[in-house]
Amino acid sequence: MTDATQTKLQATVFDFALTELVRLNRDSFQPLWTVDSWVKFLIWMALNCGLSGEQESLELFAEALGAPLTSRMRRFFFERILDDLALKVMADPAEPQILVMSVRRERSISYEQVTKALDQVGLLQRVVNDRSRWEALDAVVAVPWQAAEIIR
Repeated sequence: MTDATQTKLQATVFDFALTELVRLNRDSFQPLWTVDSWVKFLIWMALNCGLSGEQESLELFAEALGAPLTSRMRRFFFERILDDLALKVMADPAEPQILVMSVRRERSISYEQVTKALDQVGLLQRVVNDRSRWEALDAVVAVPWQAAEIIR
């Protein structure tokens, strides 16, 4: 095995393990779908990596992760795939809208399906109910957070 092949395999294993770590633990940090839950998750990771809970230590941890890895982890943290509805929900509270999209690219989705998906993941009460403010774009529907939910 060449060094390049070995490095690529190690990177793939690392990516798989980290993705599964995020997916398996993201629902443990309440309240879900909030910046607080994300911060609690990062603190939990830092503590489990042997760092203290002190601010300086946590800042070093965040710096060591780097922006690309942190962004990737955050995306997995705030996304859910609903196999029964064939939909993906992406609901990062730092974004102004929740995106609901088909996992089958050719398939358009109805507002009724979006409503079911939002209800299933516990977000229905946290979005704008006025469907005239929802935006349908092919196989994606953008649903605004209620004003109090948006974190900038």
